[in-house]
Amino acid sequence: MSPDEFRRHGHQVIDWIADYWSSLADRPVLSQVAPGDVRAAVPSSPPASGESFDAVLADLDTVVLPGITHWQHPRFFAYFPANSAPAAVLADLVSSGLGAQGMIWSTSPAATELEQVVLDWFAELLDLGSAFRNADGVGGGVIQDTASTATMTALLAALHRASGGTARDVGVQDGRRYAVYASSQAHSSLVKAAMMTGIGEHNVRLIDVDPESQAMLPEALEAAVRADVEAGIIPTMVLSAVGTTSTGAVDPTRAIAQIATMHGIWLHVDAAWAGVAAICPEHRDVLDGVAEYADSLVVNPHKWLLTTFDCSTFWVRDRSALTGALSILPEYLRNAATESGEVVDYRDWHPQLGRRFRALKLWSVFRTYGVEGLRAHIRSGVTLAQRFEELVQADPRFSLVVPRSLGLVTFAVGDDELTMAVMDEVNRSGTAYLTHTKVNGRAAMRLAVGGVWTQPEDVDTTWQAIQTATDSLLGGRAVRER
Repeated sequence: MSPDEFRRHGHQVIDWIADYWSSLADRPVLSQVAPGDVRAAVPSSPPASGESFDAVLADLDTVVLPGITHWQHPRFFAYFPANSAPAAVLADLVSSGLGAQGMIWSTSPAATELEQVVLDWFAELLDLGSAFRNADGVGGGVIQDTASTATMTALLAALHRASGGTARDVGVQDGRRYAVYASSQAHSSLVKAAMMTGIGEHNVRLIDVDPESQAMLPEALEAAVRADVEAGIIPTMVLSAVGTTSTGAVDPTRAIAQIATMHGIWLHVDAAWAGVAAICPEHRDVLDGVAEYADSLVVNPHKWLLTTFDCSTFWVRDRSALTGALSILPEYLRNAATESGEVVDYRDWHPQLGRRFRALKLWSVFRTYGVEGLRAHIRSGVTLAQRFEELVQADPRFSLVVPRSLGLVTFAVGDDELTMAVMDEVNRSGTAYLTHTKVNGRAAMRLAVGGVWTQPEDVDTTWQAIQTATDSLLGGRAVRER
């Protein structure tokens, strides 16, 4: 494909995306295909001769779109938002066009230095203080692909510190046992990180939570840590969840930090979803204690801050444990800039060597929205969730299972059977897409607001669909109590 052909097809692709966005509200949110439908629509072998890009573009409509669940749909309320604002999409295209490999500073200085600046901008907006800024030179931030990778990276740094640096040499086969701690509601990525680092799933302590708030109980954490210390097990990392996947619960980071400090435990804060809300002064309390005590923090702009997947921002207070755990310099990567000590090589800040120029899309979002535009987006999500919460409270058949958390409402109708049936009916209708969870053993629906295109009428339409499904399933019968 020549540059001129690329220009022509590029215009076609941009037009296709713009038309897709314009048509989203008219599409069923959840994909309607059956297992194997997409596979059956694609030849079992690749073409012997190259086809035109026009043919590829045509197949987007006939082969790909039927099998897409529309995450950018204004009534996608499942899981958490996965924002893909136009400015981020364009910047991601530029990144692909540049094709830069930013594994070390010298392979593309702009990829490293722009990332450092943008992460410092973000740290400033979150009020993290100077300790987490790249400009300070002790701590700093880096863009990871996902919070799962960030959590594993934090655990590697914590293990390096707890083992006195021996973990990178002999692993965890040094005759000692290491333990990590998180609430029973924390993301499953911590368990996977323990499995991948060799600590092991059996050494993950899932701490009890308050049944009403679903937040970690500090006294239960303290008891678990003391039991491990008495058994000769080394407390290595504790994860404070700020906005759990299930209900949006916020662990008491400051209280957890006091325990971590007392026992010398690495404190990692997983604020993948809720952390971005702290750019608004009125929501800054979600990160209470982070600036003073956290050893590491992860926040995902690709969830609620308008930035195309993947873009997970990760900060450490002291980079020495991180680079100590991961730094390795084979001969083929040696260069004058690295040896000078005047630059940062991000290859030492995560497990993988290769890295995309992800900072471009975050930079683009910050510049085109500005601070007030970003705050307006977060506030809009919270306001729309409040609107839905009021609708739930106004109908005596429904109940809030836990208090609303920012843009997330967790609710139920009647017993578990009816709750799940209503959600399934709404999802099958294509009107909206919600997901479920279990709280204290009982089923609940989740509605997470924060999409780029979501408007008040989308919340109202979804509530009407929920009520219609409830009326149909009840058939005039009264709701059974939970």
